[in-house]
Amino acid sequence: MRFLSFLALSFLLISPAMAQSTAMDTVAKQAYIVDFETGQVLFAKNENERMPTSSMSKTLTGYVVFQALKDGKITLDQEFPVSEKAWRMQGSKMFVPLGGMVKVEDLIRGMLIQSGNDATIVLAEGIGGTEDQFVEAMNRKAQELGMKDSHFMNASGWPDPNHYSTAHDLAILGRALIHDFPDQYRYDSEKDFTYNNIKQGNRNPLLYVNIGADGIKTGHTDDGGYGLMGSAVRDGRRVIMVLNGMASMEERTQESVRLMEWALASFKNTAIFTAGTKVADAPVVMGMERSVPLVVDQDLKITMPKMADASVKAQAIFKGPLEAPVKAGTQVGVVRVELPNMQPIELPVKTAKDIPALGFFPALMEKASRLIFGENITPAPAAATTP
Repeated sequence: MRFLSFLALSFLLISPAMAQSTAMDTVAKQAYIVDFETGQVLFAKNENERMPTSSMSKTLTGYVVFQALKDGKITLDQEFPVSEKAWRMQGSKMFVPLGGMVKVEDLIRGMLIQSGNDATIVLAEGIGGTEDQFVEAMNRKAQELGMKDSHFMNASGWPDPNHYSTAHDLAILGRALIHDFPDQYRYDSEKDFTYNNIKQGNRNPLLYVNIGADGIKTGHTDDGGYGLMGSAVRDGRRVIMVLNGMASMEERTQESVRLMEWALASFKNTAIFTAGTKVADAPVVMGMERSVPLVVDQDLKITMPKMADASVKAQAIFKGPLEAPVKAGTQVGVVRVELPNMQPIELPVKTAKDIPALGFFPALMEKASRLIFGENITPAPAAATTP
């Protein structure tokens, strides 16, 4: 028998359609804004459209570099040689010296703050042996992270028709970078870096306004326009934003500040469940107790607008009655949270405690009663049982 247990819940709620109408539109050709904690989409425009990723590609390069640091394959003080290929690389530069040796930490800063293509190649060659081998690791990592519509041909984001990603995939990357490497992520927030007596500033416009921004990376190509991966925190709530296809640096500045301020100011996160919340009582047969509590074993939060009202419905769905013995922590169903204009969210529901089986004679009596009166007969009370 399939049981449904309805829970009365009422919360404020955001849906993607509501979010998009509230934010109106953007001149960016591609855009994607999500809440870092809940993963809920606050705004989306052409989010799955393939686009040149320009220097935003260096975020994935940074992820692979940070993983190598974490795994002990390299150290921050380690020095890598500057090849002629790296030295001759055009575009944004850190100005590494031909034939010189540069510390990994300086190269990281040169890549993420100055967006140096030369620094990026030195890192790729130092870790991968060749840039091509490093790029193979980048593509493997992209697939592991779930960036299914992305492909990288180089470490720097240099234009190539087969080098692309999407706003959606870059948002996945941004969330993973901050979650997996919170200490190393600090490099993305540094406003300037001086190397070889040359001081250069971070191109991320969000870092220069009082908005709580701490990263992530900008980019530009003639074909793709001006882009930005941004992140900011306000009142403990973080937002990830990806914009691309803007016509100028000024337009990138205006749109990124406007949309980030909206995403930070207009929404809040509210808990629906906390781990251990009881959502139903499942009937039990052949057990020392007639029922067992069902609980969720993880927290659930949703991102909602501060000024909107909508209902949230939750129901526990499981097959029953359960037959003893019942072991605590056994998943027996799900709790489904239904949100207007959004896909339902489902969490596993598990038994909260052990329910021992009846002793031999009480079990025999209950089996006989079930045969006579039907399968759904109420189980015998625990007090009537014996070992």
